[in-house]
Amino acid sequence: MKNKTIFIAVFFVIFVIVAIVFPIPAPLLDLLLTASISYALTLLVLSIIVKDPLEFTVFPTALLLGTLLRLSLNIAAARRILLYGHEGPDAAGHLIESFGLFVVGGSLIVGILIFLIFIIINFVVITKGAERISEVIARFTLDAMPGKQMAVDADLNAGLITEEEAKKRRQQIQREADFYGSLDGASRFIKGDVIAAFLILFLSVFGGLAIGVFQHDMSFGDALHTYTILSIGEGLVSQIPQLLLSTTTAILVTKVASREEIGRAFLEEIKRYPDALMYSGGLLFAFALVPGFPKLPFLLLSATLFTAYYFAKKEIEKETLREIEEYLQEQKESAKEEERPEDFIPQPDPVTLEIGYGLIPLFDENQGGQTAKKIRKIRKRIAEDYGIIISAIHIRDNLDLQPNEYRILIKGVE
Repeated sequence: MKNKTIFIAVFFVIFVIVAIVFPIPAPLLDLLLTASISYALTLLVLSIIVKDPLEFTVFPTALLLGTLLRLSLNIAAARRILLYGHEGPDAAGHLIESFGLFVVGGSLIVGILIFLIFIIINFVVITKGAERISEVIARFTLDAMPGKQMAVDADLNAGLITEEEAKKRRQQIQREADFYGSLDGASRFIKGDVIAAFLILFLSVFGGLAIGVFQHDMSFGDALHTYTILSIGEGLVSQIPQLLLSTTTAILVTKVASREEIGRAFLEEIKRYPDALMYSGGLLFAFALVPGFPKLPFLLLSATLFTAYYFAKKEIEKETLREIEEYLQEQKESAKEEERPEDFIPQPDPVTLEIGYGLIPLFDENQGGQTAKKIRKIRKRIAEDYGIIISAIHIRDNLDLQPNEYRILIKGVE
């Protein structure tokens, strides 16, 4: 299995180099672009399913590999556009042609504007936000490492955890720091990838226009139409997986506080505060009454929210009744338990110091006695120096003793 994984990694690196240096046939390019989209989609679904981001520690590496694959395909597609674009819109493969024709819709200006809007949304909103969040989380995680390590050492010294548990906790802390540090660095590749896609689009359009007019004797209109369709199609095919990977990064870095699936966590939060659905439904219903506003969409969504509010309230009532029934059942079971004689026997104190009435001034702080305070300091120093916690010492007077006599009892035994 190890040899297979090494072979796959080496093959991937060789393929990236081959895709950059040598031309790729159009059918193979279609297959590889589709594989790039499916790769990004798979990572997105995994980010939604995993409960803890640390369960997906390979993501920073997967993000980097996906970016390298996409950049190599960008170069391969741009090469086919510039070399064979004069042959027609299908010169770079049917996938690029289909995306270009679908987005352009008969207007080159509309196609260029749509692509620019796509770039702005991806770069300014998703990529920039995910980069900032990952940077902050990485910084806070690294700053919190010493405190977490000290907490583990304190629990180990106090005997609350074993050496094996302490080792696992330290490894978990290290894995968390490594993961968010790597994710912070890998997210910078996404930002550069968006900028590269934007530059490749214009280089393909203007470079293809010059090649088509001066080398292949195409008219200006035909060259502009052909190379613009191919460039926009190539840009969209490469940006869709990039958008998916950006969204995947944003989901993982914002999922730190939630330790369960996104869908289940969302439903649980909404079900916990169903009044939000009622208020939202009422607000949408008020929008439907505004003159000039479309009534059907607002009324439909308002009815949907009110219905969700009704079922959420019913679910809360069922859970409340279930909790009450469980509580009453526990009370009945505890009432049925036989009373045991040992329940009424007072348990002796672990350590008891009985003193005669003549020694009371030494222990009574109201009379200036300092002995009780000194005993507390000794217990504290033993706990700090040797890690041994001595139980609290119960001090009481005993008239059966001589005035200056005392005795120590361990669990009631002298």
